Amino acid sequence: MALRIVPAEVIDIRQVLEDHARYWGDRDLRALHLTALVQEFGSTCLVARSDDGIRGYLIGFVTPDHTGYVHLVATRDDARGSGLGRSLYGAFVEAARIQGAVRLKAITSVTNEGSIAFHDSLGFDARVVEDYDGPGRPRVVFTRDLPPERVSQGR
Repeated sequence: MALRIVPAEVIDIRQVLEDHARYWGDRDLRALHLTALVQEFGSTCLVARSDDGIRGYLIGFVTPDHTGYVHLVATRDDARGSGLGRSLYGAFVEAARIQGAVRLKAITSVTNEGSIAFHDSLGFDARVVEDYDGPGRPRVVFTRDLPPERVSQGR
């Protein structure tokens, strides 16, 4: 079954929302799935599509200060542990670099052990920022500089 990572379309986000529990389990994160982000930042919002549907997705964009910000990343329950999240991040880095990104950033709740472990495995630095999402709402903020691209030198 061929898997392709391609830019997301609004219809993809609608599909993800229909199958929300397969990506997020009991956590209701539907309000974070803003179709406007896909409309405005389509080249950095990605889906991993297979013959059996969307196996994973990443919603992200590049900020004016050249930060590739990952708003959401998720893999479907039957794709976990396959390296798909890492592949989505890799594709995002490529797309974000084209737009001038020199660093990455993501956030999660302080209780999301899976996300913390995943971002740690990708080499992110993590710090807890108190009141990040409002009073009494700390978040773990992940950051990672992007190394300069290597330019291949022909002979």
